[in-house]
Amino acid sequence: MRLAVLLTLLTLATALPARAQADAATIQAIEAVAYDYVDGQLEGDPARVARALHPDLAKRAVRSVPDKDEVLGLRRMSKDELVELTRQGVLKTPKEKWDRSVRVLDVTGTVAVARVETPWFVDYFHMGRFGDRWVIVNAMWQPKSR
Repeated sequence: MRLAVLLTLLTLATALPARAQADAATIQAIEAVAYDYVDGQLEGDPARVARALHPDLAKRAVRSVPDKDEVLGLRRMSKDELVELTRQGVLKTPKEKWDRSVRVLDVTGTVAVARVETPWFVDYFHMGRFGDRWVIVNAMWQPKSR
């Protein structure tokens, strides 16, 4: 009987989503990076955005109308382009109008997936932990219709 209960508990523990298995400090660290990304854009703070991003960031969106030679068109953006758009204040928004959320969807070892939502877009992040530091490596985003 004890063995059956132990095996059941072990099976349930391994079946839990990875987010539930990540400790609170890890979840908070991942959320903090995602908020640096989104809040940095809303504040117009390029340094805050830059520290959230891997140097080789790949930010992409599916193009609704691809170029004539592209069947599967993507809009691509690098870290430098995103930081420059932030410097220009493209998404700068008064704080009272901020409506954003971050949800960590999964954490496995040194990788994580998070979802960020604002009134204007939804982003899905692939994040990596490098030493003690989490950064956004890939971002796939979708504009929201208003």
